[in-house]
Amino acid sequence: MRITTITKENQDALTPTNVLADLLEGNKRFIEAKNKSVDYLAQVKQTETGQFPKAVILSCIDSRVPVELIFDQSIGDVFVARVAGNFENVDILGSLEYSCKVAGSKLVLVLGHESCGAVKAACDGVDLGNITEMLSKIKPAVLIAAKEVTGETNSSNKEFVDKAIVNNVQLTIDRIRDKSPILKEMEDNGEIKIVGGVYYLSTGKVKIV
Repeated sequence: MRITTITKENQDALTPTNVLADLLEGNKRFIEAKNKSVDYLAQVKQTETGQFPKAVILSCIDSRVPVELIFDQSIGDVFVARVAGNFENVDILGSLEYSCKVAGSKLVLVLGHESCGAVKAACDGVDLGNITEMLSKIKPAVLIAAKEVTGETNSSNKEFVDKAIVNNVQLTIDRIRDKSPILKEMEDNGEIKIVGGVYYLSTGKVKIV
């Protein structure tokens, strides 16, 4: 049973490469139903006065993507930022910068997922209240996908949606580097990595893209 949490010394010893490997190993345990047992109350007490997460994950709000569970992580392991469609904005960028520059995380993972409702809505041009403005952040990925597929360019075309999901992850990473000199410099210096992945609802697997 896991009782201890990440300390400052543990965090300092990590590299971006081994943090990513650790998350993917955790995802493998999740797929194989071998998640580690955890004493959560012991971890609550240990993290009462501080936290030293190894990574920050930008995920969709989708209830089928429980981020800590799919990577077999626990209390104090990862920061998680969530917004429908897993794109960046000023508040998300500030959260990512805090996670890495201030709190010492080694990895930024932008995590899209199969059959994303926000991406499907962008594919269909949904126009509804504040959702319209939100979907405008995803639309560039949809426009690229429209040039990459044949057939219908709406959510009925799975290939179209799948390509838009991957494009959205990759464009989000591009914009993070462009809009955050702090994170760009940290990545250039080898202090962090910024990577993208897609979680597959059908299998539970995370694939780096």
